[in-house]
Amino acid sequence: MRCPIENHESAELLLAYTARTLSAETTAALEQHIAVCPACREFAAHQKAVWEALDTWDAAPVSADFDRRLYQRIEREVSWWDLLVRPFRPITLVRSLPIAAAAGILIMAGIMLQRPAEMTPIETGVQLEAVQSVQPEQVEHALADMELLGEFSREVRK
Repeated sequence: MRCPIENHESAELLLAYTARTLSAETTAALEQHIAVCPACREFAAHQKAVWEALDTWDAAPVSADFDRRLYQRIEREVSWWDLLVRPFRPITLVRSLPIAAAAGILIMAGIMLQRPAEMTPIETGVQLEAVQSVQPEQVEHALADMELLGEFSREVRK
């Protein structure tokens, strides 16, 4: 038999032996091993002492009003979840509803002021003529100015 302490897969075998839940043939084989293995003998002795202590131990009787006192204590203590949720309870929401509505209106007004509505052109023909009347020389001068500004900004970055 391989040593149950060294073989982690059968380590529960020693616990079952000390709890007296093994079959007679397995118990006999394990007792033969315990007779020659000091580590298993020591483990079994310690486990038997634990089981004997548990067998002799008597729990103190529970008082008749234990459940009532326990539930009262639970009701008195406030959990962290209640502390977290307390601001969002309905009474608080009714009080803070006007503040939330005012904040929403201010946010909408800010967005509308940042992005004014685009104006639709009344006379579209005038704008088309202005775009079409640009001379090629004007475009060349604008491109040359853009290149000059680009070179200037590259020099400044160096």
